[in-house]
Amino acid sequence: MVGVGVTPLAKLQAAVREFQAREERVDTKGLRQVIDVLEGEFATEVRESQKAGEHLSGGHITAASWISQTCGMSVPSAFDRVCVGKQLESMPMVAGALSRGEIGYQAASVICHLRDKLGEKAAGLDEEQWIGFARQHSIKDLNWIADHMRYSLDPDGFERDSEENYEERFLHISQMNGMYHLSGVMDPEAGAALKAAVDALAKRLGQDDSRTPKQRRIDALSEIVHKALDEGKLPERNGARPHVNVNTTLEALKGELGAAASELEPGMPISSKTVQRLACDGTLSRVLKADSVVVDVGRATRAISPPMHRALKAHHRGCGWPGCDRPINWTTPHHLEFWSRGGPTNLRNLLPLCYYHHRLVHEGGWQVLRVGEEVRFIPPDRVIARRVRDPGMRWAA
Repeated sequence: MVGVGVTPLAKLQAAVREFQAREERVDTKGLRQVIDVLEGEFATEVRESQKAGEHLSGGHITAASWISQTCGMSVPSAFDRVCVGKQLESMPMVAGALSRGEIGYQAASVICHLRDKLGEKAAGLDEEQWIGFARQHSIKDLNWIADHMRYSLDPDGFERDSEENYEERFLHISQMNGMYHLSGVMDPEAGAALKAAVDALAKRLGQDDSRTPKQRRIDALSEIVHKALDEGKLPERNGARPHVNVNTTLEALKGELGAAASELEPGMPISSKTVQRLACDGTLSRVLKADSVVVDVGRATRAISPPMHRALKAHHRGCGWPGCDRPINWTTPHHLEFWSRGGPTNLRNLLPLCYYHHRLVHEGGWQVLRVGEEVRFIPPDRVIARRVRDPGMRWAA
């Protein structure tokens, strides 16, 4: 039992422990309403702490940084509570709707941040109208309404915030555990352009495409990058067009057991299957070494000549994979009988494949076989065993 003189917070904590000891399930929506009401109470208490200057005694310049450290929250989350607590003082109707569970905390936060941004122009904000919006609309739609109302009531402030947000843009690319990790923030125009380009390439490519939506999106971004590199229109760097360098050996290219790993330019090892795919249509430079010392460098040559490229484009309209709609300019030539295994570079042995399907053949275990004039696609679970070649005979595809 809770004794006499126990604080309201202690009573709440005891009630929470009693609630946690329950055996039956509870209504999810009702539970969320209780949490939202408590979030509002927390924001109010944070505001009172700010007015009392409690953060200053701990050596913090802002209440948000103090709340972040004291309560184990991120600074943006703490700043949100400070803002909500401050604005609720001037919006009794919104505060009442939140305390009664009529609107959620996130909805109240949208309204409070809008009022904070409007500043002196906040007189145009109708509390009753916004409570109605919060009841009727999702948080996403509520944010949309808030953005448009901000623009309508304070266009200069909206423009100023847009420029401040633009200064926050960044892109960070790092290596971790054999993969590249991307994080970044884009301005609305650039973000919309990127999303439109990615969405155009991120749909499923045929019935055998089992990728998740997020996998299709990153593959689409990879296609866009490869397309830009292949066109050769990017500005030169150090006197050369931007490209991907791979250091390999004949043994690694053939996938022989015990061969040293092939590496991308930063020293990141890649599989022999990836090297074989890149060799299908790459520029090859011969470098001879003796005891790790370079003794000869041959002239760079294309695996597939420009005339052969033009001939291939004349024979095909797009990716050769069934059901794929990628146009021919978004494909690379694939050697049906692998180039690394002695496959010839002629029209009969070449098939244009898009980035995803080309990788599906080399790294994904699919086989592409030519039987007469027909090209057949064999999934990994039905791979045809390759026979050891006799002297003077080529490998099967």
